[in-house]
Amino acid sequence: MSKERVPVLPASCIYHDREKYTIELELPGSSGEDIDLEMTKSTFCLKSPRNDVEYFGCWVLAHEIDPNKAKATFKNGLLTVTAPLAKPFKGTKVKIEH
Repeated sequence: MSKERVPVLPASCIYHDREKYTIELELPGSSGEDIDLEMTKSTFCLKSPRNDVEYFGCWVLAHEIDPNKAKATFKNGLLTVTAPLAKPFKGTKVKIEH
């Protein structure tokens, strides 16, 4: 008999600098072999089973990335993904009036 897992959205921290995104997802109790991570230019989805839960979620990124150059590591329950921006971020500074 298979046991049904409860879907859980993992805690996440997503940030970028002018060159790349860094994505951190907490997956306590998961094994690195069971993590399924898919990325597109503007999104990523994750699925990772554990005995009692299944971590699952999809996120939208504000800036396009190059998913073919993304790298992921998993250590101590933390999945860390780095993905280069498709083009370096360059915005226009806006003066703040006081």
